[in-house]
Amino acid sequence: MVRTSIFKAPVAGRVRVAALNIAGDEQSDLAVHGGIDKAVYAYPSEHYASWRKELPDMEFPWGAFGENLTTAGLLDDRVYIGDRYRAGSAEFVVTQPRIPCYKLGIRFNRPEMVKRFLRSGRSGFYLAVLREGDIAAGDAIELVAADDHRVSVAEVNALYTADAADGDLLRRASVLPALPESWREYFRERLEGMDA
Repeated sequence: MVRTSIFKAPVAGRVRVAALNIAGDEQSDLAVHGGIDKAVYAYPSEHYASWRKELPDMEFPWGAFGENLTTAGLLDDRVYIGDRYRAGSAEFVVTQPRIPCYKLGIRFNRPEMVKRFLRSGRSGFYLAVLREGDIAAGDAIELVAADDHRVSVAEVNALYTADAADGDLLRRASVLPALPESWREYFRERLEGMDA
């Protein structure tokens, strides 16, 4: 028996976005999910076509990957760590790519789904809530401020999953203010290993 919040369904009407989650959409295992840096998980709707083609025997309704927000126009290679967005009256900052746990395999009844998801490069991204507010399906997601460091979610995801990494990109990622300290420390350790 496993407790999980990965099973999602679209909701109608406006919902409250608080510092730690979206009302009615709380995380189950706070040891590895949620928190300030992972309050909201966004997943690009554009990725669904690839999944439907890759796994034609599976159903992929919106929210299938456990995302709180299914977005349009915000792709991993064009969204940067530290970018700030507004939707409805809430404001967010991009903090990190999503690294799934075993519950993704449970969701799809496919134990290999976690590895498949990581290899795909279609991770989506977590958001911290900068300003609490209300959102609804169909609200525009507007870029409020672009981060100056210009390290994309896709680049951070690739750095995390690659056996060999670009030293310059590792250095840039290791100092990203919006990237959680645990990620920066991981990248610093990899840099030290390259220098040894």
